[in-house]
Amino acid sequence: MGIKLSDKSPDFSLKGVDGKLYTLDSFRDYKALVVIISCNHCPYVVAYEDRMIEIQRDYMAQGVRLMAINPNNEITHPEDSFDNMVIRAREKGFNFPYLRDETQDIPKILGARYTPEVYLFDQDRRLRYHGRIDDRYVAFGQERPTPTRRNLEDVLTALAAGKPVRSATARAVGCYI
Repeated sequence: MGIKLSDKSPDFSLKGVDGKLYTLDSFRDYKALVVIISCNHCPYVVAYEDRMIEIQRDYMAQGVRLMAINPNNEITHPEDSFDNMVIRAREKGFNFPYLRDETQDIPKILGARYTPEVYLFDQDRRLRYHGRIDDRYVAFGQERPTPTRRNLEDVLTALAAGKPVRSATARAVGCYI
């Protein structure tokens, strides 16, 4: 079923491609934590990687920290192995932690079904947004040349300005976990 809006973030202990072990407490100094369920092989994720890098760069000064978690099975998707995650992060120049969840515990607790799927937690680590990065993709892989809604950025901008979040959910589109 997953967590609901205003629920607390689950704690975790996951290894990053930088060799460090990350927990929820690792991000205590940030005003907002964006958790993106991600992977290496999904074409939707690949198409969003540059946007993820841009969002981290654009919102870092406002105390936002983005992180990505790859929960995919490396037996069925060898390109999602930890070693391949290290290579992908280096090639793309990820400016955010890219973590491996071999047990798939975190996506199960969150209720995630897709890659990419976004969970935005505020400073108290309460869920404020769940859904997609933007509406670039609609069902069945149809793509808009330019998104009409930048869901994640709209919420980040509202939180940074101390304004209420207008749309706290948006249907995620992507590959199944």
